[in-house]
Amino acid sequence: MALVSPSLLAADFLHLDRDINMINHSEADWLHLDVMDGSFVPNISFGFPVLEAVAKACTKPLDVHYMIEHPERYIAQTAKLGAMMMNVHYEACVHLHRTIQEIHQAGMKAGVTLNPSTPVSVLEDIIGDVEMVLLMSVNPGFGGQKFIENTIDKVKRLRQMINEKGCKTLIEVDGGVQGETAPRLVEAGVDVLVSGSYVFGAKDPEGVIRSLRAL
Repeated sequence: MALVSPSLLAADFLHLDRDINMINHSEADWLHLDVMDGSFVPNISFGFPVLEAVAKACTKPLDVHYMIEHPERYIAQTAKLGAMMMNVHYEACVHLHRTIQEIHQAGMKAGVTLNPSTPVSVLEDIIGDVEMVLLMSVNPGFGGQKFIENTIDKVKRLRQMINEKGCKTLIEVDGGVQGETAPRLVEAGVDVLVSGSYVFGAKDPEGVIRSLRAL
């Protein structure tokens, strides 16, 4: 059974209370929050005023994904939100091990994200220190992109590394996760599915979440 973390990026921002209420009543495990700065990625999403409002309304654990430069500057603020997971990009952290330590010291679980062009081998010396690795199956910055097929093999390589190291690290995938790709990802070894437009654009979003969770 896969964990499901719907991406708020695809929600209706005019009716966030309605969409968050749907998530609260659904079988979703977490809520995925994509924070973009317009510098690390070519888009801007939302900042702490929105995050704080969401944190007050959402009853699910918050899975915060920072697509920003210098994410270490926001560890304390993220912990103050009550976030369960703080996910930072490998490509954005010069001192990744230190950042992971600081996330843990703040009382959160630590995740590391890899862009599509970054090989999983870069995590060999850090994999045992993080609770999760997020593989981007699209180029970060925009929702609704086409799934990058190489992600399936990348998941398999990462799963092999985790097994060989004897770690309990979860594998999460974000981008193009829908009815056709989700079963293949779970079969390859994915633990957590992030899905945005496939969930929030559905006529029955709670039903879609339930179907993803059953994989």
